[in-house]
Amino acid sequence: MNDRLFILLQHLAPKEWLTHAAGRLASTDRPWVAQRFIRWFIQRYQVDMSEALHSDPAHYRDFNAFFTRELRPGVRPLSDAHWLCPVDGRVSQLGGIQQGQLIQAKGRSYSLSALLASPEQAEGFAQGHFATLYLSPRDYHRIHMPCDGRLLSMHHIPGDLFSVNPVTAEGVEGLFARNERLVCWFEGPFGRFAMVLVGATIVGSIATVWSGVVTPPRHSRTVRNWDYTCPNTAPICLAKGAEMGRFQLGSTVIMVMPGHAPLQFNPAWQAGQAIRMGEDMAQMPAAAVQP
Repeated sequence: MNDRLFILLQHLAPKEWLTHAAGRLASTDRPWVAQRFIRWFIQRYQVDMSEALHSDPAHYRDFNAFFTRELRPGVRPLSDAHWLCPVDGRVSQLGGIQQGQLIQAKGRSYSLSALLASPEQAEGFAQGHFATLYLSPRDYHRIHMPCDGRLLSMHHIPGDLFSVNPVTAEGVEGLFARNERLVCWFEGPFGRFAMVLVGATIVGSIATVWSGVVTPPRHSRTVRNWDYTCPNTAPICLAKGAEMGRFQLGSTVIMVMPGHAPLQFNPAWQAGQAIRMGEDMAQMPAAAVQP
């Protein structure tokens, strides 16, 4: 399909209705529906089931269970880098945040303030670093911690549900700051950082390990906030490499990382590069590591 036509159809399509319908289909446990859908999907996207803890498609009662399948122990070894890659997928863009702007695609940028829906939270990261990581339908869809982290807050920001594939990233202005997203702030050994989980068309839900499913519902356009630093709240601490969340169908994770010290991304990482959870993402100088 012509790229311009594809973008136009996304503007015109009833994206929320399509997402709701896809979610209903993905959650049905009728075997004649679920198994046909799962087996078609494996063949269509060449999913490597040998890596899954349960490689037999018949194990999964519905498509959602298959899509968020667990991997066999040891298939994603964790490197000793300061920052681990949190997902399987491809690098969309990465680099420094210049004057509060992130690169979306060639010739397109958008503001960190808009992405976070908070000028205050963005203020300390105007010269930070970012990595935008795209998860295609065939990828493993659990999201893991890039380093040790104590959860500080979570913010659900309602928005559109455009696709987040490379064609759409090149064609839709401010895509990641327009789409629905979940912003999770952590305190780690290198300071504060955020993991932004971006929703998309037919992404049935976004979930975290500490709160379960956060989206849907999508009936409200009000930002929802959770504070995990209250005195009477037990701290939520996640270890490097631990699961922190998951998508139902493909989407994007944007890492927002501090800029108080030089950060060196994996030199093999370039736009379009295939990546795996647990591999090197970035290194920090020793002086930047907090005791």
